[in-house]
Amino acid sequence: MKTDIEIAREAKKLHIRDIAKKLGVGEEDLEYYGKYKAKLLPSAIEGKERRAKLILVTAITPTPAGEGKTTTTIGLADALSRLKKRTVVALREPSLGPVFGLKGGAAGGGYAQVVPMEDINLHFTGDFHAIGAANNLLAAMLDNHIFQGNALGIDTARIPWHRCVDMNDRQLRYLEDGLGGPKSGVPRRDSFDITVASEVMAVLCLATSLSDLKARLARIVVAYNKEGEPVTCGDLHAAGAMCALLKDAMLPNLVQTVEGTPALVHGGPFANIAHGCNSVAATDAALRLGDYVVTEAGFGADLGAEKFFDIKCRAAGLHPDCAVVVATVRALKMHGGLAKDELSRENLPALERGLCNLLRHVSNLQTVFGLPVVVAVNRFSADTDAEISLVTEECKALGVNVCLSTVWADGGRGGLALAEEVVRLCETENKFRFCYDAEWSIKEKIHAVVTKIYGGDGAVYTPEAEAEIADLERLGFGKMPICIAKTQYSFSDDAAKPGAPEHFDVTVRSVRVSAGAGFVVVLTGNIMTMPGLPKHPAAENIDVDGNGNITGLF
Repeated sequence: MKTDIEIAREAKKLHIRDIAKKLGVGEEDLEYYGKYKAKLLPSAIEGKERRAKLILVTAITPTPAGEGKTTTTIGLADALSRLKKRTVVALREPSLGPVFGLKGGAAGGGYAQVVPMEDINLHFTGDFHAIGAANNLLAAMLDNHIFQGNALGIDTARIPWHRCVDMNDRQLRYLEDGLGGPKSGVPRRDSFDITVASEVMAVLCLATSLSDLKARLARIVVAYNKEGEPVTCGDLHAAGAMCALLKDAMLPNLVQTVEGTPALVHGGPFANIAHGCNSVAATDAALRLGDYVVTEAGFGADLGAEKFFDIKCRAAGLHPDCAVVVATVRALKMHGGLAKDELSRENLPALERGLCNLLRHVSNLQTVFGLPVVVAVNRFSADTDAEISLVTEECKALGVNVCLSTVWADGGRGGLALAEEVVRLCETENKFRFCYDAEWSIKEKIHAVVTKIYGGDGAVYTPEAEAEIADLERLGFGKMPICIAKTQYSFSDDAAKPGAPEHFDVTVRSVRVSAGAGFVVVLTGNIMTMPGLPKHPAAENIDVDGNGNITGLF
């Protein structure tokens, strides 16, 4: 059996100008990064209207068994292309943290990948480096302002702005800097986030233009003064220089799938600690250039999909046409209580217990957000007909069809049934709506998500969170959407509760504003904005030979 990287390397890639031609984009609208990558210039969409159908691919709650959401997203796009639909797939860029950590590469798998796979998984076009540089420039200017006399009266005990690095490095979660005497800065406690959790990442992914990007950067709250008033990036006069660093990163990246479907891969916020969607700029371009746009949102539908709807769609005026929920029989049996080494045997009772997770996600998409839904089951060779039948019947009770997907092994051909159902759903009645009104109070919005989406009873707040909410509402930040940061492994804030738990409270331990991005971040449970590496990180298996051929990226 060929590995993902072998399949990607053997793919007959078209020159990127030929991929652009499929979308009616000429060479003058591209900025080349070699033969197979290009930045899409604003002129590519000039005068074009949004006209495509927008399909969101989401998933059940993740398990160690894997679900294959990105692979399904790419395979579905290839299948739509096989149906002669002008299709664009819009994805996030992989973060080096997971690539070298637990998950490995994130460019799809098997015969449903975006290529050049090695480039996309590693430095790509340098977007993440630019985001990290802009983030850390702001941090440097902030500390320099304090060192040079602190004219803004910044309270060094109230600095929420962190430095960032695109790597899982738990050693950087808590530290002290500015040590070494008066010439080495002002000593204070500090912290690093992973780049994908940086507000600069969120700002870039939600900005609609360079002018909007600069305005959003200026609104970022970096600190508070001794009177409790916010100090912004604009107050430090940093937005212009940051925007200059991000000028090229703002442009969407055009690549292709193994089968030659155009792909826009741009931006990469995590969905458990950020809003988990690719950039508005890329999605908007795709909607103007294609007839069908297939995009994904990170982790399960309780995280990425909820934020896609309530944050991204609200901010960008997007109206999705249908949703695909990806599941595997193996993962559902894990939700039903089986260990990973027990998944290859038929076990209908465990599957029935675990199906509650899938059914809650499906019901949420239907009843809370008002979207037509299809379930895509990634079929494994060990899945029995009885197990597939059980999933099909349970979904049918909610009025939802199940389509088997074999895109990993068969490419777009293995997603034709799913593509046909998606085309049908895109023509059905659509009553898309949000989970909450942005005008509600912060606590009302949290309660809505916890009760409607997670299935919990409500939220409890630490004294710190209570004070922060009161402060943010006093400062006028209470009318923004919320971005709840919680574990991806459960509907609750407790990773040890799989399935569809009920009668639980979510503990809100801290609340902070991302004024540039335009949302309030709600930190729950023990979620951290800087992951750590596992005992045996994927980096141990990655290598390069004397000819420059990379191995170990799956």
